[in-house]
Amino acid sequence: MTTSTSSSVSPSTPLRRLQASVMAMPWLWCWLVAALIAIFQHGPMPMYSTRTLSVAWEMWLRQSFLVPYLNGLPYSDKPPLLLWLIHLGWAVGGVGDVWPRLLEVLLGAVQLVLVHRLAQRLFPDRPIVARTAPWILAAYSFGFLFGLQVMYEVLLADCVLAALLCLVPTEKREAPRFGWFALAVGLGLLSKGPVMLLHVALPWLLGPWWNRWAKQERRRWYIGGAVALVAGLLLLLAWVLLATTTGGETYRQKLVVHQTAGRVVDAFAHREPFWWYLTVLPVLLFPFVLWPRVWVALASLRRPLEVGLRFLAAWLVPVFIGFSLVSGKQPYYLLPEFGGFALLMAASLALLQERRPVASRWLGPWPLALACAVAGVALLSMESLVRSGHISDHLLIGLTRYSMPFGIAFLLLSVPLLVLRKGELYRVAIVGLIAVVTANGLFTLTLWPAYDFTPVARMLAHAEAGGRPVANLESNDGQYTFLGRLTEPVTQLHSVNEVRQWAQAHPQGLVITYPRRLSAAARANAVYIQPFRGIWLAVWPVSAFVDAQSRGQLDE
Repeated sequence: MTTSTSSSVSPSTPLRRLQASVMAMPWLWCWLVAALIAIFQHGPMPMYSTRTLSVAWEMWLRQSFLVPYLNGLPYSDKPPLLLWLIHLGWAVGGVGDVWPRLLEVLLGAVQLVLVHRLAQRLFPDRPIVARTAPWILAAYSFGFLFGLQVMYEVLLADCVLAALLCLVPTEKREAPRFGWFALAVGLGLLSKGPVMLLHVALPWLLGPWWNRWAKQERRRWYIGGAVALVAGLLLLLAWVLLATTTGGETYRQKLVVHQTAGRVVDAFAHREPFWWYLTVLPVLLFPFVLWPRVWVALASLRRPLEVGLRFLAAWLVPVFIGFSLVSGKQPYYLLPEFGGFALLMAASLALLQERRPVASRWLGPWPLALACAVAGVALLSMESLVRSGHISDHLLIGLTRYSMPFGIAFLLLSVPLLVLRKGELYRVAIVGLIAVVTANGLFTLTLWPAYDFTPVARMLAHAEAGGRPVANLESNDGQYTFLGRLTEPVTQLHSVNEVRQWAQAHPQGLVITYPRRLSAAARANAVYIQPFRGIWLAVWPVSAFVDAQSRGQLDE
């Protein structure tokens, strides 16, 4: 009887454990559903996703797995770890854009799990922080949308969180795990280069302020951490040596100079003032920026800070100042700190609830509900505004086909935020997730055709197969290479004079341009036209372009 009973129970144990894990992480499954819906609503976004995919494609095409390439030239902007992960999937399932998208979803799921684990270690006496921080991270609208781009930031965020997790003590061990820290740092360096050090070195340097073991064992903390950082750098150096040996002196100069002094000191295309990140922080923290209780909780923090909050301060404040000091700025540079922002919000809300629970409805998410209602009313009013002539932009006019159902959807999203009383954080997070997926769907149905380069890429692939050379006037970030599976570089031209010279040597060639204005006569001569980000994308027989330009039929 005993044997029979134990054998009948034991098979169900793994299933029960799986069920318990599923029930313990509802935020993960909600985020996965939302991410899988959103990421397949439209194709790869130019220039973000298309550039990464094109670099991976050219490496794959050339069988050059050490030296990245873009448009036929060695590409020194990023190390290859993400590209290697893409190649791993292509080796199994063939070249396509499905695996890179699934990869980004998996990396985003890892990010949520790491934040959950970090919250458990930083706030062991407050399990609510571990339950709520992943919800907050999952619902950041900017982080959600940008995290689905085939780019390097989410992989970098995973490496940053893993590295910091190695420095935080556990219940059984106070000493840091410097071996794993070195591996995480090395992988982060292979993900996006030396910027990894800015994300993790500053929290490590401030270790004695927030880590009791580091305070007691300063010598071991700093020597062990320094050795780990050097070991991580050696992992990057090993790739650099192999890549520069293969890529030659030109690639060596581009890689070493461009990725160190050049990128940090000079902002090649993204120079902004010191205070710029403060202006974009509300966008990065949306939708929680419209929840008054969060701001009251943050304002209620008082010194002395407990260990978990000191860790977050040692991480977020120096890194934020460091990125503000660097001249080149982009909102997504702070994506690895989104987990820290979520932890700070979750911990602040938990402390506010402990110290002085406030049930005032004025601290509820009514501003977010108002924003959803305003978006809904704006969409519902769009058709009448078009009819009255107040809206004439052709892209906005395209929204009117779907303004009614999506306007009603946003109005309905405001209801649970106003009517329900319990579970404010979960309501904000779930409504935020649904809203961002809904907005992405509206973008796909209306504005995406102006961003979709697949048709023009296929036309260029057909021209390449027919032996017609292709040139691009102005910037070329590989936006057509992967989508068209091009095997030859697109010639980069920088002026109309260069186009004229190229036309003499390639009279049958095609040239891609981005004019601000197109006359009716110019439209008749172009072989392909589509709107793109407020201007036009036009492909011409090069002789027709030179003729249209000389006649003043387009504005460059």
